[in-house]
Amino acid sequence: MEKLVITGGQKLNGSLQISGAKNAALPLMCASLLTAEPLTLCNLPRLADISTLSDLLNHMGVGFAVAGGASGARMGRRKTLDGSDIVTTTAPYDMVRKMRASIIVLGPLVARFGHARVSLPGGCAIGNRPIDLHLKALEAIGATIDLNEGYVEATAKDGLTGGHYVFPFASVGATENAMMAATLAKGTSILENVAREPEIIDLAKCLNAMGAKISGAGTSTLTIQGVDHLKGTTHDVMPDRVEAISYAVAAMITGGEILLEGAKVEDMASALKALTEAGGEISTEEAGVRVIGPDVIKPINLVTMPYPGFPTDMQAQLMAMLTLADGTSIIEETIFENRYMHVPELIRMGADITIKGNSATIKGVSTLKAAPVMATDLRASMSLAIAALAAEGTSEINRLYHLDRGYERMEEKLQAVGAQIERVPA
Repeated sequence: MEKLVITGGQKLNGSLQISGAKNAALPLMCASLLTAEPLTLCNLPRLADISTLSDLLNHMGVGFAVAGGASGARMGRRKTLDGSDIVTTTAPYDMVRKMRASIIVLGPLVARFGHARVSLPGGCAIGNRPIDLHLKALEAIGATIDLNEGYVEATAKDGLTGGHYVFPFASVGATENAMMAATLAKGTSILENVAREPEIIDLAKCLNAMGAKISGAGTSTLTIQGVDHLKGTTHDVMPDRVEAISYAVAAMITGGEILLEGAKVEDMASALKALTEAGGEISTEEAGVRVIGPDVIKPINLVTMPYPGFPTDMQAQLMAMLTLADGTSIIEETIFENRYMHVPELIRMGADITIKGNSATIKGVSTLKAAPVMATDLRASMSLAIAALAAEGTSEINRLYHLDRGYERMEEKLQAVGAQIERVPA
């Protein structure tokens, strides 16, 4: 077990490289199940979730070749995934329980092999996230679904047929699952009210390079004309917009200035708008996005919504910043009902936050005080680190396994811009 030790009060200044996006890399890795040809992914982040999914895919028979970097990639590994020799279409409980995103192997497996048996998933405990939409969408394009002893069994003995499905609400994972499955269906699939996130666009770009026929990525309707087979390709994973905003908030709360190398302003417009409203200065440069923190943080109101609205994955980080705003802010969380578990830990550091239903009222205080705190989920762990960067004294953050799921070499990156942070044995 390890913990982070952070001494606050240092302005962060300099530049840091934004890693490849975890939320894009995971479905891209699953796309290797759709083809017998090698799929090479560049700018792949070094994260616990990437390792977890790699273990699952390797269990199924996907082979790997890894290199340290790649020409044209921003940073990180170049990994070639070879799905030519799949030995099982079962994803067992002891592997799937570690990460909810494992459920997105379901669509590719049933599409290519006509059968998949996948354990019901695990992941962060941030609320009820049923997989009903995944299953209903797959049924709509020709799969037969059964639930047996904690496993989802999907079959399509004669192949998926294609079909029409309207999502009752936009779901990123379900959109990815259905979109990948539909690429190998015999007919055309139309998916409506789909997720519109940049990660969906990135996946569609890769799939089309593999020979898929997908149109409408980034809009609310996807049209997928099924093809007989997909080929291999090489694809650069998009930069991680959640990581970028997290470090932007770190610059804001410390009154510093950071260049987010490789970040794309168009991927995070709603979050950057919120930072501007809070007093930050945002500018676009050839190398990335520059963020300059204000002398005084202004209070703002936020409502989490599906893309292009303000992302739930950035809510905890901005809440940490707003604890030091000059006034009262209100955040309404509409996506996950349990995504305020970081609040008691922020209160331990001196924050003034009141929760009522899905609404959080944050009354800005003049200072935060260092304290030992415990991470409850991935984004909550980053919010505590951000608060600690601005707090008086030295804080300790425990349960780093949450942080390691989504932030590559976080302490090294923050050290490079002036933070007093180190990882030590707990």
